[in-house]
Amino acid sequence: MERISVSMTISTPAAAAAAVQEPDHSYGCAHGSCYPATGDLLVGREKNLKASSTCGMRRKEPYCIVSHLQDEKKCFDCDSRRPYDPVYNTINHRIENVITTFKPHRKKSWWQSENGKSDVFIQLDLEAEFHFTHLIMTFKTFRPAAMLIERSADFGRTWNIYRYFSHDCAGAFPGVSQGPLRNINDVICESRYSDIEPSTEGEVIYRVLDPAIRINDPYSPNIQNQLKITNLRVNFTKLHTLGDNLLDPRAEIKEKYYYAIYELVVRGNCFCYGHASECAPIAGIRDDIEGMVHGRCVCNHNTKGLNCEQCEDFYNDLPWRPAKGRDTNSCKKCDCNGHSSQCHFDMAVYLSTGNVSGGVCDDCQHNTMGRNCEACRPFYYRDPFKDVRDPHACVACDCDPDGSQSGGMCDDRTDPALGLVAGQCRCKAHVEGARCDRCRTGFFGLSADNPQGCQPCRCDPRGTVTGSSQCDPVSGDCFCKRLVTGRSCDQCLPEHWALSHDLNGCRGCDCDVGGALDNQCSMESGQCHCRSHMHGRQCTQVESGYFFMALDHFLYEAESAQLGQGCSVETREQVPGRPASWTGVGFSRVLEGGALEFLIGNVPYSMEYDLLLRYESQMPRDWEEVRVTVVRPGPIPTSSPCGNTIPADDRLTVSLPAGARFVVLPQPVCLERAVTYTLRLEFSRYQDANSVLNGAANAVLLVDSIALMPRHSSMEIFNAGDPASNSRKQTYERYRCHDGAKSVARPQMSDTCAKLIASMSAIINDGALQCSCDPQGSVSSLCDVRGGQCRCRNNVIGRRCDQCAPGTYGFGPSGCVACGCSLEGSASRLCDHASGQCQCRPGAFGQRCDGCQGGHWGFPSCRPCQCNGHAERCDQRTGACIGCRDNTGGDKCDRCADGYYGNPMLGTVSGGQCRPCPCPEGPNSGRHFAASCYQDNRNRQIVCNCNQGYTGARCEECAPGYYGNPSQPGGRCQPCQCNNNIDMSDMDACDRQTGECRKCLYNTEGPGCGTCRSGYFGDASRRNCRKCTCNFLGTDRSQCLEREDCVCQRSSGQCQCLPNVVGLTCDHCAPNHWNLAGGRGCQACGCDPNNSVTSSCNEFSGQCQCRDGFGGKTCTDCQENYWGDPRTQCRACDCDWRGIETSQCDRVTGHCVCQQGVSGVRCDQCARGFSGQFPHCQPCHQCFGDWDRIVQVRRTDASAETPAQCVGPGRANQDPGDRQRPQCYRYRRRYANGIGETTDNLNRLEGDLTIVQDSNSEASKELSALEREAKELNLTSEQLHQQLDVLKNSNFLGAYDSIRSSYNRSGDAERRANESTVTRPSTVSQSADTRRRTERLIAAKKDDFNRKNAANKRALGDLSTRAQGLDMKKINEKVCGAPGDAPCGESPCGGAGCRDDEGNRHCGGLNCNGAVAMADSALEKAKHAEKELSKVAEAKTKAEEAKGKAQAALDKATATRNKVERSNNDLRDLIKQIREFLTQEGADPDSIEAVANRVLELSIPASPLQIRHLADEIKDRVRSLSNVDAILQQTQDDVHRAERLLLDAKRARHRAEGVRTTAETVKQALVDAKTAQTSAEKAIAKAKADIGETENRLAEIESETSNSEKELSDAMGRLDTLGREINALKTKRANNSMAAARAEETATMARDKANEAKQILDGQLTDKYHEVQQRVDTKARAVQDAKKKAESLRDEAKDLLRDAQDKLQRLAELEKSYEENQRRLEGKARQLDGLEDKMRGILNDINKQIQIYNTCQ
Repeated sequence: MERISVSMTISTPAAAAAAVQEPDHSYGCAHGSCYPATGDLLVGREKNLKASSTCGMRRKEPYCIVSHLQDEKKCFDCDSRRPYDPVYNTINHRIENVITTFKPHRKKSWWQSENGKSDVFIQLDLEAEFHFTHLIMTFKTFRPAAMLIERSADFGRTWNIYRYFSHDCAGAFPGVSQGPLRNINDVICESRYSDIEPSTEGEVIYRVLDPAIRINDPYSPNIQNQLKITNLRVNFTKLHTLGDNLLDPRAEIKEKYYYAIYELVVRGNCFCYGHASECAPIAGIRDDIEGMVHGRCVCNHNTKGLNCEQCEDFYNDLPWRPAKGRDTNSCKKCDCNGHSSQCHFDMAVYLSTGNVSGGVCDDCQHNTMGRNCEACRPFYYRDPFKDVRDPHACVACDCDPDGSQSGGMCDDRTDPALGLVAGQCRCKAHVEGARCDRCRTGFFGLSADNPQGCQPCRCDPRGTVTGSSQCDPVSGDCFCKRLVTGRSCDQCLPEHWALSHDLNGCRGCDCDVGGALDNQCSMESGQCHCRSHMHGRQCTQVESGYFFMALDHFLYEAESAQLGQGCSVETREQVPGRPASWTGVGFSRVLEGGALEFLIGNVPYSMEYDLLLRYESQMPRDWEEVRVTVVRPGPIPTSSPCGNTIPADDRLTVSLPAGARFVVLPQPVCLERAVTYTLRLEFSRYQDANSVLNGAANAVLLVDSIALMPRHSSMEIFNAGDPASNSRKQTYERYRCHDGAKSVARPQMSDTCAKLIASMSAIINDGALQCSCDPQGSVSSLCDVRGGQCRCRNNVIGRRCDQCAPGTYGFGPSGCVACGCSLEGSASRLCDHASGQCQCRPGAFGQRCDGCQGGHWGFPSCRPCQCNGHAERCDQRTGACIGCRDNTGGDKCDRCADGYYGNPMLGTVSGGQCRPCPCPEGPNSGRHFAASCYQDNRNRQIVCNCNQGYTGARCEECAPGYYGNPSQPGGRCQPCQCNNNIDMSDMDACDRQTGECRKCLYNTEGPGCGTCRSGYFGDASRRNCRKCTCNFLGTDRSQCLEREDCVCQRSSGQCQCLPNVVGLTCDHCAPNHWNLAGGRGCQACGCDPNNSVTSSCNEFSGQCQCRDGFGGKTCTDCQENYWGDPRTQCRACDCDWRGIETSQCDRVTGHCVCQQGVSGVRCDQCARGFSGQFPHCQPCHQCFGDWDRIVQVRRTDASAETPAQCVGPGRANQDPGDRQRPQCYRYRRRYANGIGETTDNLNRLEGDLTIVQDSNSEASKELSALEREAKELNLTSEQLHQQLDVLKNSNFLGAYDSIRSSYNRSGDAERRANESTVTRPSTVSQSADTRRRTERLIAAKKDDFNRKNAANKRALGDLSTRAQGLDMKKINEKVCGAPGDAPCGESPCGGAGCRDDEGNRHCGGLNCNGAVAMADSALEKAKHAEKELSKVAEAKTKAEEAKGKAQAALDKATATRNKVERSNNDLRDLIKQIREFLTQEGADPDSIEAVANRVLELSIPASPLQIRHLADEIKDRVRSLSNVDAILQQTQDDVHRAERLLLDAKRARHRAEGVRTTAETVKQALVDAKTAQTSAEKAIAKAKADIGETENRLAEIESETSNSEKELSDAMGRLDTLGREINALKTKRANNSMAAARAEETATMARDKANEAKQILDGQLTDKYHEVQQRVDTKARAVQDAKKKAESLRDEAKDLLRDAQDKLQRLAELEKSYEENQRRLEGKARQLDGLEDKMRGILNDINKQIQIYNTCQ
């Protein structure tokens, strides 16, 4: 029962597969797809079935079964080495046992694998493609735990998996989907066929097409590919076990685990793509096996192949496709029109035909071709009278193969649409004729190689006679002009060029007879064959750096010749400003009988030369005889050019006229090339010696030079005899070209002579000569083209600029230098050319003989140098010593050098050497910080004059405002880096060790006082930190502590603004915003973009600037006295002012509001019920009102009646008026309707008129633009026509010559430029150096420039923002001082466009705060400031005067000091002498008296009163310097001048300090002198008294001695008394000495007191000076701030005034534009008025009719 159920299960998928594959057989293969019957593909294919493992293949193998209940035996043997036999060999278990045989022993034969082997596969290899539908396997043992089925459709090259089977899919095949199956070709793993039960006869079934999957198209390629197989393989990958093999590894355990299959069924049929219903055996396969499914299809539908996979031969018109349902997709036969039996399918052709036909015929016969053999082959055409299938339908073409296209092809068919005619030849472009066998006119040479058939005649129209292009049709020869040749008449005859449309066709070459080798030239360019270094079309020009020689080029200087006896060279210096009348450096001085010999060896051309002799006669008469002899090196061969020369021709005689400067020998001399000659000149006789007594004794002649001038008559270009040479000779002689080269001073040469001489030069030198300018002596390498003279540098001469002129020396790149020999010290003005040494007279020294010898000065009166032994040399002119030694300086080495002190005048022996200033160390110690020093004469202390930044007795400390540690090695005092924002006199302003700033001034802060304080902004380095001026209304509240105290950006001063608020101080709204006063930021204007002029509005009111006709705050309403819809258009109220109640009409309809009694649209008529002429309307009579009410009632009744009642016959008792009422009603309605229509028409016309006006305006603009463009186009056209005429009338040959010449000049310039760049320094190298310096400067200044540029850009951006925010109202308010929207008549300050009573522009005025008023005020302030500046200038003048006075005081003090010093010296000498005298023992009274008289004769330099007056004057001078403070206090001017004054004051301070020091020294010296003088006077007075007493006593002694000799004893007594008195006198003298000593001590005490007074005075003066300096600094800062504020106000006023002027100018332009538009509008208005008058007339007529019908009149 289990087997039956399995069979039933299998039948279902088999039936499904058959249903998918097999069509309805009632139609057969003829009506659709057909398929062979399905069977078991294993039947008959035992050999194609194989297994990878079979038991017993090598030996008998045991195996066991898991359970065997019926029999006792559980293990068996397997031996598959012999085939299976049901009787004799039942233990064979090969793979072929699985094939179904339906025999009784089916369950006794099976296939079995080897024991324990898991990986085993079974494979079926088919001989062809088959359809595989399903697989059934029946197992003898457990089914595999894991297996998979795979297939191949390409005979085993590639494999695809059908399905996985496993009881554990995830473990066995990880990553493989477990379903469910969704598509036919899904690969999944299923487990229902992999359980361990049943243990036997378990089945595995696989269906290729699962019945559960719906198949929409069973014939799709996807389904067919899924069914197609060539190989099938079943892979067993895992055995089912009971687990004991894991516990027991013995081989016996594995014997019961293996694969064993009873039966294997592979269902399918042969694969024929639906084109066969049966299959036949393939070759080599038996056909007698029952039930075998064969593999070769028996094909239908015109197909072939093993699987019907191809179309049959000649059935390829459609692509091969599988049969599909009712569609057979049969292969279609090809259509080759009977001209072929072979074809192939071409997919491209098939697609191009719209999938209709794809067959392409092969090997077409009968001269046909094409896809269907429907066309004729090349060189054939189809006979139109024969059918396309006719074998003779294609006929051969009859075309000349040389002249027809494609080698003789003709049109293959007739097609009028394509212009084809069957059999017609298609000629080449230049061929004609029915057979294309002849050339067209203008062509020749029919050839098959020519794609055009024939060649164009190629006749150059310029060279042909008629100018046409016709030629011989066979040879192609053209007909040429007279001077033209060549087959194409495109070449000129020899010696001609420039083929053109001229009559003769070409022009002559006209090559230069000398510059060109011959008269041949290039036909295209006319370029002649030039000689060496010649160029130009005619070879008339020389290359750059070359020249034509002059006739006297071969010049030989007499001073270079061999001089005879008595001859000498006389050098002559050229006079500046006058041309030289000689060549070379001078002359040869020749006496009578003297001789000169010239060596000539550079003759370039063999010919006759004229000998030119230049000289200067020094005698009054002619030099009668000069003999000239040509000495040749040997005899002249007769075959040489000079072969006809006889000896007499080489001996010539000539006389030299006294009044001439040159002479030409009467006969030429013949010289040959490359031969050296000697030319001897003998000056034999001056004159007849008998005519003048001793006339020949002193005859002197100055010979300049000789020259060989080529004789033109000996050159072939002049003597050939042809007309051209004769003409050249006549021209040369007529213009006397030979005479121009005789004199040194050259006259202007004519162009005719220059051309002839250039030709001569080119022949003689075989081209041009090289300039060969000396690179050092010449300015450039170029020379004069005529003559070759180079451009020499200063004082350089010679054609090549290769030697110095006489009187100069030092030949070099800068030229030569004038000798400059001293007229007083040199014997001649000439010097040595190399060294420049002049010939000095005795006693003169130096290169120029203009100085004294060493150690002397004062040329020419030389004196010894006075250098105090400290130098050996001094200045030759001034005597100032040079190179002072011993640390001395000065003109006489009489003072110490800077940094040293002492008195060098005393000499080193006396201790006067100059010692280093100890400030604190010497000059070269590295720690010297003083400019100078000196030694105090009193206390011998060294006083240092410290450098700036240093202070202290030895400059060992840093001054206030400086920091550092100068006491350390390498230490320096540096300025405190506080950005000039500290008090430099304050010791605590910065740290003296670190330099840290401590007391920042001027609202700055930071370590370097480099930033502004919080709440201030600006540049701290410039002392301009200003308080933030933020507008409280526009600034963020978080940035303000109070209303006037806000924080801004420290560098720029930018405040932090509220939203939509801009400006540096947040003082105005951003563009298009307003309401700054709100305190919350500015609001958007919201101006209507269509109705407003700009998007900006008034910053205070928010009122937008509306266009005409619009109003409202945001311009969204119509303007006052306007009406309409503001979204479309606003119109002005057109009301008559005499009849309106108010000027504003209805804003919607535009109807005017009329007064009582007035009506009409414009309120310009009397209303109904009123009479009179408008505007004088009077009410009608009262009866009108009664009748009017009756009429209105009747009208109401009439409107209620039906039309039939209105027009019927009427009721009874109708009066005539009642009978007329219906008719009146109709008229009234009709006219009312007409009025409405007319009104609508008028409104429409008004709108149309407005549109027409706009269109007219735009059309006018466009018309103007078109007119301008037309004028420009006309102008351009005229210019083009003019240029075209110029081009037409221009001579291209002349232009060509000009271009060629320009090209040559350009080449020369290029070479010169290249040469100029080679030498250095050149212009290019200098330019490169300049460029590099510029680049370095740019690089150095780049950052600064970028910073300034960025700052300027930011400033421009701010200005642009401010300019955009300006409007005329604000500008009026800022410029003029009043709101801009006030009328001119009401505004006291005026505004833009306002004028006063006199017609002048009115802006600003009294009590106006605008920019104009501020500018006027600023102007007044500027004038005031200018006055103040003049005061500053006066202050500066006074400071200069003070400076002069201080200098005078210094000079006076210096003189006084010197005088006092001399006086002190004299006084010291006197005191010393007195002391020495008084200390002597033998001083007699006479000597004492003489000394006293000498002391009395000495005078004090000045009295005490004078000294006191001098000290007071010095104090006044010093005190006058403080008046600068008073002067500066009165000024508020330019800070720079104040700073200069400050610097002057500082300098004055230094000078004052010097004056003070000097004054104190002088004062102390004067005090000392006064004290000493007082003491001396006292001593002298006492000495005088003693002397007087002594004299009296001596007188008494003399009188007593002379009176009585008798009293000798008395006299002796008296002598004793005298001795005692003398002793007393000595005692008094000792007392006098003591008094003198006391006087000296008193003087010393006085000097000490003077020093103390000096210190006190120093302190007072220093304090006063510091006070003056502080006041100056304070005033300078105040002046600077005031000046900056004034400049800021002035700049702002200028900017505002400039902006105002620009705006006023724009307003003036707008006014002009407005006036022009107003005039145009007035014109349009007049037109509208005319139309309006017409419309008013029509309206009046209508109104009249209305009134008539209203009153029924």
